[in-house]
Amino acid sequence: MRIILLFVIFSQVAFSQFAPPVGQPGTTAIYKDSAAFVAWANFCVVQRGLQDISNPGGPYATVGDSSKAIGKADNGVVSLGDGGVAICTFAQPIADGPGPDLAVFENSFDGTYLEFGFVEVSSDGVNFFRFPATSNTQDTLQTGSFGTSDATLVNNLAGKYRVLYGTPFDLAELQGTSGLNVSSITHVKIVDVVGSINAAYATYDKNNHKVNDPWPTAFASGGFDLDAVGIINQAPNAVTQNEFEKSISIYPNPAVRTVNVECGTQGETVDMKVTDIAGRIMIKSNLVENKKIQMDVSAWDTGVYFLQVSSGIHVCTKKILVGK
Repeated sequence: MRIILLFVIFSQVAFSQFAPPVGQPGTTAIYKDSAAFVAWANFCVVQRGLQDISNPGGPYATVGDSSKAIGKADNGVVSLGDGGVAICTFAQPIADGPGPDLAVFENSFDGTYLEFGFVEVSSDGVNFFRFPATSNTQDTLQTGSFGTSDATLVNNLAGKYRVLYGTPFDLAELQGTSGLNVSSITHVKIVDVVGSINAAYATYDKNNHKVNDPWPTAFASGGFDLDAVGIINQAPNAVTQNEFEKSISIYPNPAVRTVNVECGTQGETVDMKVTDIAGRIMIKSNLVENKKIQMDVSAWDTGVYFLQVSSGIHVCTKKILVGK
């Protein structure tokens, strides 16, 4: 065991190559009050994961709700659980600009107890592309439920920094990706890293290396704890977000049999989709100025659905209520 531990220590020293924790020279952490931030996520949908993925009949993470991921980082979080997912949208799309373009905030209390998440982006809300993440943490010994991690061993994983300090991401790394417009990112997805080194549950970095972080976390706040997503670079603003939102009409709402969606923008074709609370797509289409689409919702379950409309510059999310 002593030989294994020495090997682990020397391996980690050899691989220490990425930015260090908050307060150390070379850190890339960005404080929540930094003038770099120009906006924050204004909507979020969460699909919880289990508290312990190895116990499929067990409870799901329960701490917080999607509203905790909206607005400026404040240490109010929504816990994703093992493999849980959060998708955030914004009043105005994110664009590739100088330096990092967005930052994701988690709530590590000391900068060593780190729960990681993959970050993916989309310019259409359907196709998501992951930032190439690296974890050089050893995967011979499982990091325990309350174990620690070394920030210098990981890159492009959310949760690298302690509470109120965001982990930055640069869209330039995804430049040229087919199906992605880095000048108009409308959605950011955070996917919890399960953290287990058991191949049955493990998640992997860009080098097909298991990402080892505290596991199992079989409690209500298990998994990645999302606090906020901050925008550093935005797409140019042609019409105001307020004007765009006002141009989208939904009626009748609540709906029983049919619901109409109408777009009053000038000279634009916009994409629209409706998802249920779990993020499943109910319908996808597009709208041209002053045109409308009528949807048959008679077979839909009673509840809340989310209409997302994107012009490529602006994104608007509204609720549709379906009753019987």
